[in-house]
Amino acid sequence: MVTRKAQSLNNKAKTDSKAANEPKHIGLVVNDGYLAPYEDAIRGRHDHALWKLGQLTRNGKISLEDFASGYDYYGLHKLSRGWVFREWAPNATEIYLVGDFNNWQETEKYKAKRIEGTGNWELKISEKGMKHGDLYKMHVYWNGGSGERIPAWSQRVVQDEETKIFSAQVWNPEKPYVWRKKKFKPNKSPLLIYECHIGMSQDAEKVGTYTEFKENVLPRIIEDGYNCIQIMAIQEHPYYGSFGYHVSSFFAASSRFGTPEELKSLIDEAHRNGIAVIMDIVHSHAVKNEVEGLGNLAGDPNQYFYPGDRHEHPAWDSLCFDYGKDEVMHFLLSNCKYWLKEFHFDGFRFDGVTSMLYYSHGLGEAFCNYGDYFNGHEDDNAICYLTIANKLIHEINPNAITIAEEVSGMPGLAAKFEDGGYGFDYRMAMNIPDYWIKTIKEQSDENWKPSSIFWEVKNRRPDEKTISYCESHDQALVGDKTIVFRLIDADMYWHFKKGDENEVVHRGIALHKMIRLVTAAAINGGYLNFMGNEFGHPEWIDFPREGNGWSYKYARRQWNLVDNKDLCYHYLGDFDREMLSVIKSVRNFQRTNVQEIWHNDGDQILAFMRGDLIFVFNFNPTRSFTDYGFLVPTGSYDVVLNTDAKKFGGNGLADDSMTHMTNFDPLYVKDHKEWLKLYIPARSAVVLKKN
Repeated sequence: MVTRKAQSLNNKAKTDSKAANEPKHIGLVVNDGYLAPYEDAIRGRHDHALWKLGQLTRNGKISLEDFASGYDYYGLHKLSRGWVFREWAPNATEIYLVGDFNNWQETEKYKAKRIEGTGNWELKISEKGMKHGDLYKMHVYWNGGSGERIPAWSQRVVQDEETKIFSAQVWNPEKPYVWRKKKFKPNKSPLLIYECHIGMSQDAEKVGTYTEFKENVLPRIIEDGYNCIQIMAIQEHPYYGSFGYHVSSFFAASSRFGTPEELKSLIDEAHRNGIAVIMDIVHSHAVKNEVEGLGNLAGDPNQYFYPGDRHEHPAWDSLCFDYGKDEVMHFLLSNCKYWLKEFHFDGFRFDGVTSMLYYSHGLGEAFCNYGDYFNGHEDDNAICYLTIANKLIHEINPNAITIAEEVSGMPGLAAKFEDGGYGFDYRMAMNIPDYWIKTIKEQSDENWKPSSIFWEVKNRRPDEKTISYCESHDQALVGDKTIVFRLIDADMYWHFKKGDENEVVHRGIALHKMIRLVTAAAINGGYLNFMGNEFGHPEWIDFPREGNGWSYKYARRQWNLVDNKDLCYHYLGDFDREMLSVIKSVRNFQRTNVQEIWHNDGDQILAFMRGDLIFVFNFNPTRSFTDYGFLVPTGSYDVVLNTDAKKFGGNGLADDSMTHMTNFDPLYVKDHKEWLKLYIPARSAVVLKKN
């Protein structure tokens, strides 16, 4: 006779056995069942990364961080006695160093030797053989040719002001930089990023410096309430107008902005004020230049780059790294570690990730369904590199920040490695700026639909954090327009003085604030703003070039405009500061649920709640509403931000000093909700906080 207890145990054993035999889904599929048909591909990519990780670390005999230490070996280094120089150049037959120390002449004393059985070259130099500040290059020979080159691992590269020629520079200052803030942990609650460019950060029509940025711009960022700066164009690049995206020397901080010590001082000062510092890192491609860059370092154009049809990027006029080569992995991973360890950067925004992921670079593809991400046109080598790079970065600094600039929507990009993801902390919400541009260009104000706006600003995968933004540097380049310029255009020149605003200016100021508020209010990770756009910087960005007479007029930021209280710019800047303050008033704001309260496309009204904050928007250009009611948690509410306040350039039509009490409704007693009735002026938004 079987007892009930024995039968129960028997049934449990069968259930456990059945569960054990059922396949365990990888985390990405658990989080999103629609990915189930592609689980094999997801696992394949994950296993590929694990295999490569084992290969690079000799199956755990060394750490990934130990592997990524190439910059300590290659390049020029000062030893206790003398100097040592090393370069990876397997196709070379001879390498000489020439420079100030030997009158730029090839001599046996400065001839490198190949390390037997490798593609590495080494040269040992006496103590007096070179000194700090000397300029130098390589003369490289190969079968059938020779050339003058800057070493691939150079940590200091400078340009002659007269000849415009680049050279490597011996850099060994007597007093190395001493960090004042040795340990720093970024504040990510939420991450509020100020995207910036050192060179164009000053009022003057010139190239700004690290020190000028530290003294003149960093205090503004601190005062405005941002907790992270994202610096562009750090890696050395021959052409200033490339915005830093055509990199030549990956380990050299651009000397056009100052010295390495001055960059370290900027980062140190930011850390001392609670500001994280991340850099735009460009590992998606490299400049084609041969003398300054890696294009043909030793007679082999494919040393660092893919051969054949994949060698050149068809849209960017640049070269594509061969991520399948261990030596290239070593170079790029070491580059990640170098900037983290040597300069104390807190992480990276990886540029051009879409271009890396696909053989097509994402060009001409629509990406309409999940099958488009798993149809065999993906570069598994690049995916593997990005995954391992994220592993490395977080092994070095568990608090590091990594952001993917990616437009195709590849699933798993900002998901955990253990779940089959690529390990980024955030991905850029690149749909949002595109949406705002399209809306402003193509829709009349009467057709702005709150339901569409709300869907767009919160359209993301629930298991991946994003950086939301209305506009970045991309939307400010010549040929494009910033949001404020799309809204106001030429009237900014003639009617942006207080008391002289026309209807176009009033509309532009109102919508500029509302667009930013609804975007920032719906974040699930962080928010980004490009330098100057917070106060509606006029015009576009156009770097000096032949077509504009090498002018710096549009490659700067006119801080004098926002500092002039007689102009309307400060309204937008003041609002941006208050908006960030409100968002930061809620602990872990980015983790709170975005709960829709109401939307009505006919009225053009939207309301949603996060924590104790209620956000109410009236996008209607002409209709104001009295006693417009919303069902909200019972209690009293105070206004903490109003886009229509006079101090932000609004009309000040509502009394923001009054406390709003909810009105009882017996139908909603069980839900603990009552009616909150508000006066909502046309084209305005208000934020209320529950007491």
